[in-house]
Amino acid sequence: MSSSSVNGRLQPISAQNYLAWVAKAWVAVVLFGQMIFALYIVAVYVFPTLVGQTGVTHEVLPGTGTKNLSTFDGVLFFAHIVPAAVMAVSGLLQLLPSVRSNYPKLHRYNGRLFFTLGLSGALSGLYLTWVSGLRFSDIGSMGVTLNGILIVVFIALAWRTAIKRKFADHRRFAVHAYIAVNGVFSFRLYLMAWYLLNQGPNGNSRLVDGPMDITLSFASYLLPMLIAELVFWAQRSKQQRVKWGVSAFATIGLIYTFIGVGAAAMMMWGPRFQAVAAALS
Repeated sequence: MSSSSVNGRLQPISAQNYLAWVAKAWVAVVLFGQMIFALYIVAVYVFPTLVGQTGVTHEVLPGTGTKNLSTFDGVLFFAHIVPAAVMAVSGLLQLLPSVRSNYPKLHRYNGRLFFTLGLSGALSGLYLTWVSGLRFSDIGSMGVTLNGILIVVFIALAWRTAIKRKFADHRRFAVHAYIAVNGVFSFRLYLMAWYLLNQGPNGNSRLVDGPMDITLSFASYLLPMLIAELVFWAQRSKQQRVKWGVSAFATIGLIYTFIGVGAAAMMMWGPRFQAVAAALS
């Protein structure tokens, strides 16, 4: 008998249970998207490099100037991209309550790995954007720049609260660090969902500096952070209308993320995977 059924009769789901379900569903959708993204990275970046066909990868890269990078910058670029596949698995393990409860040592060491890779990705990303010049435009890169700064801030806060054994604060900051680390990934989801819903660009530009490009570049991590804070608040609140209101807002975020995963797989990752496969065949 489920918690929503009594004597064979369906009972209304509680606000607390629905809030918990929305949060878990959002995590599940994001992790599913990350698994696809991890496979995409291996297929488009790692495999061509292993077989000595890096030129194939450069042909499908969305950025600009990758062919003219110095040796150091080229190595740094791949060192920035490839760990995202590892972080997809690492992030999954960190979010599983069973791992946190039953394997605390694994949770600690895996958390250190995730935070280290996150910091490395943030700092290398900022370097590639503003030193190597791997960007479409200056104004279009402001969102990802703030994202990189917030990664450093929230990882530092999560690490500090863990050391001080303030686990409630650690959980909160770790969630924000996870969201920030995945900000560029979320931007792909948000952008492709926007394209799908509008049947093409609408307020976007080739240099990714249109009004919607800029809006989505900030919203891709600030909006999930806002939802996370609202969920934490609703979990503490005893008012049902607060829980239902936050649940409704979170549901909209869940649906948009779900659309984004499908759109990115069909419109971004899939075509590039096919292009690399065709070039290597």
